[in-house]
Amino acid sequence: MGVEAHATNERVTGRRWTVRLDPVGRGRADVRVSCSRPACTAQVLPSAAAGRTAAIAHLKAHLRAGPAPRPSVHCACRAEECHTHIRPAGPRERPVPWRCGGAVVLAVITDREGRWWQVLECCSRCAAAHPTAKVVATAQAAEAPPRGDGFRADAPARATPGGPAATTPAFSAVGPHFSHSAAATGTAVPQQASGPRTSAPRSARPTRKRPPRGRIAQRLVPHDLRPVALRDELTELGELFRAYQARTEPDLAVLADLHARKAEAFHAWAEVTADTGLRLDAQRAEQAAATARLQHLHRIGQAPDGEGPAVARLLTAPAQWNHARAVLAHVAENAPLPGAEARLLVLMVTLRTAQSGVGNLVGQDIKGLPLRDPEQLVGQLVESGWLGIPGTVEELIASRPESPTRISVPSLTPDEDDPGPFTFGRKLRPKLSGWAQRVVGEKKLRKGKTEADVRLLALALATGADGEGRLGPAGEGIGLDGLSSWCSVDPAGLPDLVDRLTAADWLAEADVTDTLLTGRLTERVLPLGCPLT
Repeated sequence: MGVEAHATNERVTGRRWTVRLDPVGRGRADVRVSCSRPACTAQVLPSAAAGRTAAIAHLKAHLRAGPAPRPSVHCACRAEECHTHIRPAGPRERPVPWRCGGAVVLAVITDREGRWWQVLECCSRCAAAHPTAKVVATAQAAEAPPRGDGFRADAPARATPGGPAATTPAFSAVGPHFSHSAAATGTAVPQQASGPRTSAPRSARPTRKRPPRGRIAQRLVPHDLRPVALRDELTELGELFRAYQARTEPDLAVLADLHARKAEAFHAWAEVTADTGLRLDAQRAEQAAATARLQHLHRIGQAPDGEGPAVARLLTAPAQWNHARAVLAHVAENAPLPGAEARLLVLMVTLRTAQSGVGNLVGQDIKGLPLRDPEQLVGQLVESGWLGIPGTVEELIASRPESPTRISVPSLTPDEDDPGPFTFGRKLRPKLSGWAQRVVGEKKLRKGKTEADVRLLALALATGADGEGRLGPAGEGIGLDGLSSWCSVDPAGLPDLVDRLTAADWLAEADVTDTLLTGRLTERVLPLGCPLT
């Protein structure tokens, strides 16, 4: 992009171009990738992830095809008085040429959100001053002209045709490589690459190394922070938080302890520096610690302050539990076909279409149920007029998640005179459907290859126990007549179903009399329960 230097004292400004990632329009997912180089045309990609990948590939192509950095150019950033230049103490001064230093490099910088990438031909000092810079190539320093020709030995070399400055610059041993994930987080440490220096005394001068600076909550821990124990604690906490974020599985107890330590350390930091922002961060860390600890207790089934055992239920409110019981009662009264398998299929389809009478269904939803002949059963529902499908039964069974089948249940379709049998809202329908799917497809029921009647009994018991899992109101039990009617089995067959649920670790202390089933749900399945209120 820049013109070559002439055999005069003039030095051209380094090259510079930018690749950007911008939204196409408000509320749209697609993005536009553009490059500031004149020959490049913009691209429109369907998502931010695809756009970021295309932007990086485009930038890498430029880096591979373009020329290496030239040793005789000025910093590209000096043209705009780059704020990263080291300024002297005192009033603000205009940057002067000797603020730059080191070999000329080709550096890539980016914003922390990964929305743009900029390539600069600049000096290594300016590249190192950018926190997100990644040096991809370093120019070889030109040979110094011999003494006695009127030039200083450490003066910049001039690019003359066939002269020393025409030497081909060499790329670094590691090829041009950077990724949007590393650049966006700002964690990549820029490597300051410098070519051989012509001034022996300066190159022999030992470099002064500062101790590494800690970082926590987007704050840098000062080198001179005292007491030293506080500085070390903040540095260690930052490393522990980053290690926790790299975990594959969360541990809320560990997270709560980290937030508690952070709150204490930030309170001490605020006392030392009198920084109000640190004090507010400490308060937020205390709140985060309390929230994480409460979530941990709920997850392991305990409650704070001796409030008794807490259960994180899939359906969380009494209104949701009552609506689940209402759906089961409606299916029991209005199932178009007899038998446990037909009732189970009708229940699952009803929950998919309960709100508007229409919904989506895929083959796996049907094949995942314990049905001996799902095609025949679906065909019978279609022939009875209860279920409507746009194509054939075979097409419904073969449909996949990317192309679901639109089904309809006329008896559930609301109109002006009949709003439908259910009163719950649109957002609750998928929750109820997900709850029933979790109960019917529970791991041990599925591995035990239990039939439809056993899973219908599991649904009935999940909605017929109290908050502690005891069956029936106040733990008095559930009538056998109602259970046998719901499961479509003879009352004499209920003990066998109860034994199957006991073997699957659903029931404990179960006892079947002539009229009642007593017992309780095991703690393992309490989260699936809808307690009686």
